[in-house]
Amino acid sequence: MLASLRCGRRCTFLTGIAAMSTVGTAGPPSVPRHTNRLINEKSPYLLQHAHNPVDWYPWGQEAFDKAKTENKLIFLSVGYSTCHWCHVMEEESFKSKEIGDIMNEHFVCIKVDREERPDVDKVYMTFVQATSGGGGWPMSVWLTPDLKPFAGGTYFPPEDGVNRVGFRTVLLRIAEQWKENKDALLESSQRILEALRHTSEIRVQGQASPPPAKEVMDTCFQQLSRSYDEEYGGFSKYPKFPMPVNLNFLFTYWALHQTTPEGTRALQMALHTLKMMAHGGIHDHIGQGFHRYSVDQHWHVPHFEKMLYDQGQLAAIYSKAFQISGDEFFADVVRDILLYVSRDLSDQAGGFYSAQDADSYPTTTSREKREGAFCVWAAKELRALLPDPVEGATEGTTLADVFMHHYGVKEAGNVDPARDPHQELKGKNVLIVHCSPELTAAKFGLEPGQLSTLLQECQQRLSSARAQRPQPHLDTKMLAAWNGLMISGFAQAGAALSEHGYVSRAAQAAAFLRTHLFDPDSGKLLRSCYQGMHNSVEQRTLGLNCVMATASALLGGISLVIRDHALPIQGFLEDYVFVIQALFDLYEVSLEQGWLEWALHLQHMQDKLFWDPKGFAYFSTEASDPSLLLRLKDDQDGVEPAPNSVAVTNLLRAACYSGRMDWVEKAGKILAVFSERLQKIPIILPEMVRATAVFHRTLKQVLMVADGDNAGFLYRQLPFLASLERKDGKATAYVCSNFTCSLPVTSVQELRGMLSP
Repeated sequence: MLASLRCGRRCTFLTGIAAMSTVGTAGPPSVPRHTNRLINEKSPYLLQHAHNPVDWYPWGQEAFDKAKTENKLIFLSVGYSTCHWCHVMEEESFKSKEIGDIMNEHFVCIKVDREERPDVDKVYMTFVQATSGGGGWPMSVWLTPDLKPFAGGTYFPPEDGVNRVGFRTVLLRIAEQWKENKDALLESSQRILEALRHTSEIRVQGQASPPPAKEVMDTCFQQLSRSYDEEYGGFSKYPKFPMPVNLNFLFTYWALHQTTPEGTRALQMALHTLKMMAHGGIHDHIGQGFHRYSVDQHWHVPHFEKMLYDQGQLAAIYSKAFQISGDEFFADVVRDILLYVSRDLSDQAGGFYSAQDADSYPTTTSREKREGAFCVWAAKELRALLPDPVEGATEGTTLADVFMHHYGVKEAGNVDPARDPHQELKGKNVLIVHCSPELTAAKFGLEPGQLSTLLQECQQRLSSARAQRPQPHLDTKMLAAWNGLMISGFAQAGAALSEHGYVSRAAQAAAFLRTHLFDPDSGKLLRSCYQGMHNSVEQRTLGLNCVMATASALLGGISLVIRDHALPIQGFLEDYVFVIQALFDLYEVSLEQGWLEWALHLQHMQDKLFWDPKGFAYFSTEASDPSLLLRLKDDQDGVEPAPNSVAVTNLLRAACYSGRMDWVEKAGKILAVFSERLQKIPIILPEMVRATAVFHRTLKQVLMVADGDNAGFLYRQLPFLASLERKDGKATAYVCSNFTCSLPVTSVQELRGMLSP
């Protein structure tokens, strides 16, 4: 039996030796030698593998039937299109004709885009993590013909090395085990599945109730405070992820403890982390937006892919930082993020693309891709682009001198070789703010305002130069969940920065979701849609398709394989909770009641599809897919909050807008399910900790009465609104809680006083 291998951010082998593969993607041949079934898929990740010599199948009945009919094991490979190590394994193994022949002979090979099918990914990642203590992508799992896992890992090098087992060897050993010890493997896989079902079950225990908010909040704060990096911010040494859930919690903790030392520290931790991230190399100082994570303690050298879910959450959290602090620095970061998303991740129809790749060709003549090639700089390149003398500066100072000093550029490159195991960044510089504007200005005898103008000029020139480089791959898949997070980012930024254009962009994206990722006949969300030909938007559609039409010289003709194409992928729990959250955010900034009405409809549908009536809380998936061996409930907030964490707050907001107290009861039941985790290790669920505080505090609603429709959707939901009137003909505010309202006020000062803690 194989031990699963651990994959942190830079992957490891079965024996734990650091990966040392050769990185790079050869230039594609003009005529592909091979074409497999993935050519008929929509996912950019699956299409990347459509010309492998591996006989890949998408996840579906055709592959399952083949495995059972031919009594073959299944090799399942899960990744995503901007995954650096997924590219590496494809180059080394999946493009190898020899390894492909082994895979085709002994296995039915299935390729899954984890972003398209998070349900499949979570089931088998649960197995890999349970048997290894870690996980990552690419994920490699071997299954019996009835889809039960028995061996797995993440990245495998192609050949054996010192203290490491190569992919070829693993394939042959597993094939031999299936041939010689089939019954033992089947028995083992059944035991593993039963153990996974037992350990992954999350349900209410006895008469558990929602935990007390104060104790849970205090424990979470203490745990985060102990893990906080005082110098560079963040909550680990390395690698460092942005983790907006932690920062959101700290802002909430501060809001409830503003006059205490703990509250002051919570705010300082959050704001310092956000500033260090914005100064760091994880922030793209030329092309805007944020990379996925930093491989070092200093937020300096990132993995260079950019994910939509990061941009959406970071736009929201920097907006909150600006609201709380009043510091324009944070507002500028918000504008930076939204500029990047509007320019590079936006579809003409209004949706948002999923991601931008880390790897690209260094030049137009390069034959191999390198990670970060699009973003890094050699010192001599900067000197050539920024040769101008700086008027008023110390004699002999050029633009390059100022820029290179400010952004920590070194002649030999500023990347620690320990953070660059493949030497892809040797001699290159990842820009990181090296010192404050005041210190840089003083060094060169400049005024701070003059420095700002000079740096903007440099950034514009470098942006133009970078635009001439080969662009990284763009994953133009559009996901309901991640679009929801981005809509929230635009909506909250619009409110915080008083930018109506951001609100309009959020509304455009919400309309896109309603048109392309919502089925009005069933009332359900769909998971994904895709950029099609001529900038159209395409969906997986039912129908007969001719795929894999390949010329065969030996047969002297065309080989056609006809199969049913897949139905659209139905939305998962995360799609519902993030879209509902986005619609509430959009309604609250626009007051367009249509968004509120749709949010409440989706909440009803979410309850119908995912609620666990016996164990409480929501399952991540519907019950209707027989190919999924486990129905799971996420129990940790990560780079995205767990759906149940967001669902609690959504339910409380929905109850306020509808008067339905059963939604408050559901919120309490979710907290009861996770009560033990919240009390013992709340640091793994900071978003749910925030929701616990909201649950135990009475939500306040501010109702503005002015000229307008008093017979609309909201009035039908909350009949007591009809009793609220304008005072003295002026726009009038009421502060309400538990559907009981204050006396009317007509001035901002009076309203501010009523809302003060």
